[in-house]
Amino acid sequence: MRAFRTLRSAGILSAVAICTLSEPPRAGAQPLRVAQHTVVRAARVLDGTGRVLTRRDVHIAGGRIVAIHPSTGLLPRGGIDLGNRTLLPGLIDTHVHLGWYLTSAQRLHENGDSDTPAMGALQHAGNAWATLRAGFTTVQSIGEADNADLRDAINRGSIPGPRVITSLGSLNERSAGGSPDSLRAVVRRFKARGADVIKIFASKSIRDGGEATMSPAQLEAACGEATAQGLRSVVHAHSAESVQRAARANCTQVEHGVFADDATRAVLVERGTFFDPQCGLVFHNYLDNKSWFEGIGNYNAEGFASMERALPLAEAGIGSASRTNRLKLVFGTDAVAGAHGRNAEELVCRVRRGGQPAMEAIISATSLAAESLRLEKELGRVAIGYAADLIATDGDPSQEIEATQRVRFVMRNGVVYRNDPSGTAPGVRSDRASGRLPPTRKSR
Repeated sequence: MRAFRTLRSAGILSAVAICTLSEPPRAGAQPLRVAQHTVVRAARVLDGTGRVLTRRDVHIAGGRIVAIHPSTGLLPRGGIDLGNRTLLPGLIDTHVHLGWYLTSAQRLHENGDSDTPAMGALQHAGNAWATLRAGFTTVQSIGEADNADLRDAINRGSIPGPRVITSLGSLNERSAGGSPDSLRAVVRRFKARGADVIKIFASKSIRDGGEATMSPAQLEAACGEATAQGLRSVVHAHSAESVQRAARANCTQVEHGVFADDATRAVLVERGTFFDPQCGLVFHNYLDNKSWFEGIGNYNAEGFASMERALPLAEAGIGSASRTNRLKLVFGTDAVAGAHGRNAEELVCRVRRGGQPAMEAIISATSLAAESLRLEKELGRVAIGYAADLIATDGDPSQEIEATQRVRFVMRNGVVYRNDPSGTAPGVRSDRASGRLPPTRKSR
């Protein structure tokens, strides 16, 4: 992981807010402050737990859902009629990298290139805006040291974006010397800096084979200290051995797990570990756009070949995971530069390539994802008392998962950030289910 420049200047953040919201006049281009009490009417509601409701009025006050009733009569003044669209909770991506972006030269930004901090701030804000407009109202952005500035600017309302949960960096087997006591100290320092979660690298990159790198004792120290500090731990692990070590160390969540097998999934179930493997978005983003990354670190011919070999394993792994009873399979894309705002492609891959049932995929990105973040009483459901994080799609994603790519309405905390008029918005595809991923990438 690279360390990225920070968004420290208030002037930069002001510029970000102006540039982000100064789009050509178009429905949904700017946040639309709704009345203190408003009603959203939908023909169909997916509540985030598997229930489907029809013709419902969702009452919102103070940024929360205060009532849900069958639709009757005329909408009150200021009400929002979604017509035939499907209403569901704002989607949650438990694994993104909002600080990763492409420079004007169409290369992955690195420290030491010609981009200024102001350029980086604008790009970070743009990634956040693209993600929110795509219907993802909460993300866990992990591994980047400067995410605190972005998180806090969004929380203040300086710029629009999803709710951001961040680790402010990561640790591995070499951090502070790598002894168990040293790793515990690193965790405490992250907590003191304001980290929401601890990110741990327990295996090599998939481009380097994915072998385990952290010992059981190291993982027990790092994850145990995170728990002691009241924080969750999210572990990068590809090999079966590294995934099992993380689960046995009572780490909260494991990401990737390309080489996980049935025995490994059984350990995840036994320990109650959340699991967010990837299906296709991150792989295709790299493989279809090699020129953006080639020559940087392990983005080389051997690394790309490793990802090519891993892709069918990843797709098959989603199917195996979705068929594993009681496995807590949550949604995480690992969205990096070039993939922000395309997060729903991963849902399509999970269903069309991995074989996960569409409703289960939706639950993995709503109520179950919220549970993995320990926000299950706040987010991930259309229910009374929950935050008014709501989106609407053209079509029913529980029947046609591609509908998650046709988000037309976005509300976060009761504020409307997108409300397209009826019909397809300019520049937005309206592909129907085709049994393949949508053509957002160059041909391979």
